[in-house]
Amino acid sequence: MCRSIKTLRPPALPEEATEEDIRAAALQYVRKVSGFRAPAAHNREVFDRAVEAVAEATAELLGGLEVRGVPARGGAAS
Repeated sequence: MCRSIKTLRPPALPEEATEEDIRAAALQYVRKVSGFRAPAAHNREVFDRAVEAVAEATAELLGGLEVRGVPARGGAAS
């Protein structure tokens, strides 16, 4: 149904995750959890809100993580 969600933190991702990386992971998560690759029109709004909420939470998580041996980031893409 969907590809695997990749790890977005160093050292798995050598550079800071982009907004596009974060949104793609959020979309894959919502697709997997909902069971819909593309929601019907009557579910589009809630589906899109879920993607945005997951993307925001992911950016916050990545911005706050402290990984040993990797310099702290200034903040995640938003």
